[in-house]
Amino acid sequence: MTSYQSIFRPDLFAGQVYLVTGGGTGIGRTIAHELASLGAHVVVSARKEERLNAVVEEIQNAGGKASFATVNIRDEESITALFDKVLDEHGTLHGLVNNAGGQFPSPAQFISKKGWHAVVETNLTGTFLVSKEAYNRVFGEKGGAIVNIVAEMWRGFPGMAHTGAARAGVVNLTKTLAVEWAHAGVRVNSVAPGTIEGHGLTQYDEGIQEMLSQIKNDVPMKRLGTESEVSAAVTYLLSPAAAYVTGETLRVDGASSLWIKTWQIPDHEQFVPFHGWTDNATEPSE
Repeated sequence: MTSYQSIFRPDLFAGQVYLVTGGGTGIGRTIAHELASLGAHVVVSARKEERLNAVVEEIQNAGGKASFATVNIRDEESITALFDKVLDEHGTLHGLVNNAGGQFPSPAQFISKKGWHAVVETNLTGTFLVSKEAYNRVFGEKGGAIVNIVAEMWRGFPGMAHTGAARAGVVNLTKTLAVEWAHAGVRVNSVAPGTIEGHGLTQYDEGIQEMLSQIKNDVPMKRLGTESEVSAAVTYLLSPAAAYVTGETLRVDGASSLWIKTWQIPDHEQFVPFHGWTDNATEPSE
């Protein structure tokens, strides 16, 4: 396998260690490849060992350094074990990418309490727990950089209320931790991808696939994003080029957060207008 062709200089992260959760597929896999191509030793983590091992082999075959550790980011003991392994093997950690997450499409009225909690615990609580462990175990004393992967949910997230709420929570958490942990030399930022071509889109059924295929027509750039474009944004925020950037969320969405049709609203007459004028409920003429 050929090496990943990053836009950044090859030795940017030489001698450093980075942890990428959800690193077995999609955006996480691409981030792992890019960081390794820039000299870092990358630890990829997720629940499924088979996928992680495949990514490690890809990176090593391309001449990079990588290892893996399984983790369930919804379980504190599993997270503790993850950091035990990373620190036992490498002694330190320089950066963390909270990429692990997941959701399923559903109108809000059909989301069960169990489904709601599963998505919120993975995307929001899991991000918090991993970040807290990184701070308490390493970053609180040595500093570091954290990048959280969120989503394009600035105008709500119709069809995925659970992940919209969770990702918005991570954006706020990013701001909070950036302030609380600044004294320790910790920078905390987020990257918000729009609709990105790649592994993530293949997980949805045929009906959702058809809808996704039409989205690019509404994106101002008239195309979907790539995993590499998200990875480059993450790499920038981890790098010294972003030394004075913290508490921010960088949108990688082709301006879709500014203009895109995301939810069909059927014609209806459900809302009666309010008029404070009692004369035939009309506004006075000028």
